Amino acid sequence: MQVNIFTDGACSGNPGKGGYGIIMEWVGKPYVKEFSEGFRMTTNNRMELLAVIVALEQLKKDGIEVVIYSDSKYVVDAVEKGWLFGWVRKGFKDKKNPDLWKRFLKVYKKHKVKFEWVKGHSDHPQNERCDKLAVQAAKRENLLIDEGFEKNEATLF
Repeated sequence: MQVNIFTDGACSGNPGKGGYGIIMEWVGKPYVKEFSEGFRMTTNNRMELLAVIVALEQLKKDGIEVVIYSDSKYVVDAVEKGWLFGWVRKGFKDKKNPDLWKRFLKVYKKHKVKFEWVKGHSDHPQNERCDKLAVQAAKRENLLIDEGFEKNEATLF
């Protein structure tokens, strides 16, 4: 069983209102599902990473082969180049978004995940659709609170 996941994050201002978009396709079956959500104050990198996390959390069984297509070098390189695992060893010292990276690791370990970087805004159909979902989500009324971001920002002042 293989699932292809396409993700994108968006932010109006950075930080600012943000959102993510996800498309999940079950390879070999006519299953396609879309997800999106918006937040009142966040960053683009948080939305890129949260999209991947939420998509992996949707998988009902463990051990699924997953290919994640993302235009985020931040997310793709952190995992594929092994930076994330160095951050873990150092307790995420001086790294941003440790709350999301820890959440990511919990679901990442359950599956056989591979990342593929796609160039953003290059007419990749699923990436373009995810971008549209993310931007629309960020423009909704009653946006959610990105507690990990807002709580950390509050401690800076």
